[in-house]
Amino acid sequence: MSYNLSSHFSDLPVYKKAMDIIVLSRSISTYLSQDLSYLNSDGSEDEHIYFTGDIVQQSTNLAPEIINAEQESCSAKKYKHLESLDRLTTRLYSNCRRLEKSNSNGRDYLPILRGELRKFRKLKNHWMLTL
Repeated sequence: MSYNLSSHFSDLPVYKKAMDIIVLSRSISTYLSQDLSYLNSDGSEDEHIYFTGDIVQQSTNLAPEIINAEQESCSAKKYKHLESLDRLTTRLYSNCRRLEKSNSNGRDYLPILRGELRKFRKLKNHWMLTL
């Protein structure tokens, strides 16, 4: 994934962690999707397959929200981007917990992603104080 950015954004630790989360969530999603794409014995699909797409979509939205918050001059609008980041990380974390209940060997990698999300939250809280 490549955004046209000034070097300022790519130097931010919170942005770097968001990019790490994107790569990790895509890799985990690909691995899980292969295991969960088969139909159950009754012909139904595994309900956890949808969460694999959700973690990719939510993680992909982290970086643009960081950029938008950095570029915003109005504090009220900046706060909306920060709230969006909070919602995204909360949903991402809960979808990881749901996927850990899936019947896949890839679920063993989800605690790694949750650990990265915890690190991201700490970086985000520190970064918010600098805005």
